[in-house]
Amino acid sequence: MSDEDIEQLRSRFAREAMALMERTGEEVSRTRLAAELKIARARLDAVFPEEGDMLEAITAEWFAPKIAVMDKVMASGLPPRRKLYEFIARRYVLLRQNFADDPIAFRLYVEMGERYFEYAQSYIDLGDHYLCEIIAEAQAEGHLEGMDVDFARSVINQMVAPYLMPYYIAMLGDRLSEDKLAHIVDAIFDGLVAKDGGARGTSKLNAA
Repeated sequence: MSDEDIEQLRSRFAREAMALMERTGEEVSRTRLAAELKIARARLDAVFPEEGDMLEAITAEWFAPKIAVMDKVMASGLPPRRKLYEFIARRYVLLRQNFADDPIAFRLYVEMGERYFEYAQSYIDLGDHYLCEIIAEAQAEGHLEGMDVDFARSVINQMVAPYLMPYYIAMLGDRLSEDKLAHIVDAIFDGLVAKDGGARGTSKLNAA
């Protein structure tokens, strides 16, 4: 088989595995998938030599729509404030819909993501890379004044985490909204700077 044929089969078998997982509510092995598809295990092994190869392909399929959204926003030419909002909000809407469509399957993917985090790392790194680009654009317009890009990335990720982490979306539900996210993004652009505003002005916490 050519590399293109293998990639097409990887995608097809990964989607079949995901469909089986969503029907059963549990992880699927190569052996079970081969039985479900009524194909020889050797054919599946030719595409996924190791069990982890199938998990990696499933991860790629799950992230594909989110990556497409990020790529579209980054190519949009929007001003930085609006770009940051769209960059977060569009993925949040996708994740929220994933949860609404099938809460059980959504939680299964969350659990798998925690166990096999190494397969998701490159997608998370891509998101951080894009976020750093938006931060640089914002700083060119005078926002996030004096902040180191990596530090700003870390702070912003903490501020918007409930809108991007599946666990929080499942837990918080309707308490999250695009309107609240817009206020968070405005707060980032209007108030996040390197200068100490006084919150950490004492050496220790005051007694309640």
